[in-house]
Amino acid sequence: MVKVPGLTGQGKMSKSSGDADTIVFDEPADFIRKKIMRAKTDAGPIGANQPRSEELQNLFDIMALVSDSSTISHFDAEHVKGTIRYGDLKKQLAEDVVTFIEPVTERINHYKKDTLALAKAAKLGAEKANESAQKTLKEVREIIGFKRFF
Repeated sequence: MVKVPGLTGQGKMSKSSGDADTIVFDEPADFIRKKIMRAKTDAGPIGANQPRSEELQNLFDIMALVSDSSTISHFDAEHVKGTIRYGDLKKQLAEDVVTFIEPVTERINHYKKDTLALAKAAKLGAEKANESAQKTLKEVREIIGFKRFF
């Protein structure tokens, strides 16, 4: 399982860690972009060949999940040279995140609109759960020796 870093740089992304730390798949793209642009970073590069701050590493970790290798290499090289611009990195990251989750977002929105399909899926799920529960109850009754009298 992949742990997605949160936008605040404090642990993994989680709904319980707050709205500013989390990207929700069915949020509008503009909300996602704004959240990423507000992601915590350090004060900026102080020179060439400096280690990445925890906050910057966090953005690179997210980028590793959603961006192509040439994009990551470009920003890594800019960081090594000490010329990285965090605003540019965040803009690129925001676009890559939006592009990456777009198919999931479209599917969520499709199902939100298709209430008939949701009702059908819920009914089918309930039927399957009922079948499974009945089978389990029958097995338990046999094991404990419970006999039905009707």
